[in-house]
Amino acid sequence: MNRFGKFLAVAALAVTAAIGSAQAQDKFITVASTTSTENSGLFKHILPLFKAKTGIEVRVIAQGTGQALDTGRRGDADVVFVHAPAAEKKFVAEGHGVERFEVMYNDFVIVGPKSDPAGVKGMKDAPASLTKIAAAKAAFASRGDDSGTHKAELRLWKEAGVDVKAAGGGWYRELGSGMGATLNTAAQMPAYALTDRATWISFQNRGPLEISVEGDAKLFNQYGVILVNPETHKHVKKAEGQAFIDWLVSGEGQKAIADYKLNGQQLFFPNAKKSSS
Repeated sequence: MNRFGKFLAVAALAVTAAIGSAQAQDKFITVASTTSTENSGLFKHILPLFKAKTGIEVRVIAQGTGQALDTGRRGDADVVFVHAPAAEKKFVAEGHGVERFEVMYNDFVIVGPKSDPAGVKGMKDAPASLTKIAAAKAAFASRGDDSGTHKAELRLWKEAGVDVKAAGGGWYRELGSGMGATLNTAAQMPAYALTDRATWISFQNRGPLEISVEGDAKLFNQYGVILVNPETHKHVKKAEGQAFIDWLVSGEGQKAIADYKLNGQQLFFPNAKKSSS
């Protein structure tokens, strides 16, 4: 081979390498998920393990569950990983998602001022505690953002027989903010608030707040994962997105979730099973 031929061969190898590198860099998926999975540090723990296993990078859009599902509806994510089962099932039934898989759970807690102006400390009945908070007109900070936590909170208020819409702007404050920001506001007011336990464990600025109500089965908090429908949105990375779901519900993924602890406490409990759409 002459010098020119060698030059062309080297150039061809360089182009091939560059294409391969670009393809490797393009091997990623976008996951719309809740603020709790991001802010708790869970993703920082499990996503590097998934990438090491598959070579697929996961780019997270952390937002409230309602917003995350809307992101999926628009086709701006490949996968949604959220915690509002009724809304998730509706998402699938309407054709926006392929199939819903349960992944893990934890629980919600009601936190409030140590002074406990509503006298709910130690109660196990969440709706009954909310009835007392409303009767006392004790300050309550709501996310008010259509997140999974907000949906759960509204469900509990309904069971308590309290019309919080009529109370807005008084003792009941709808903030339209994420969980961390809502807890910061609750600590400053101070006020009661509903939070997922994982965010509470990782929250540093507790100030006068402590757990007031916990242990009610109605505070159960299930997380599910869904592949955005590639028939509706052709650009959805079906194979890579499904690979992420398969890993989450596999023994390896479930162990990774269980192994994540903060301050000696397990934040999420794996409970994957056959699809539940």
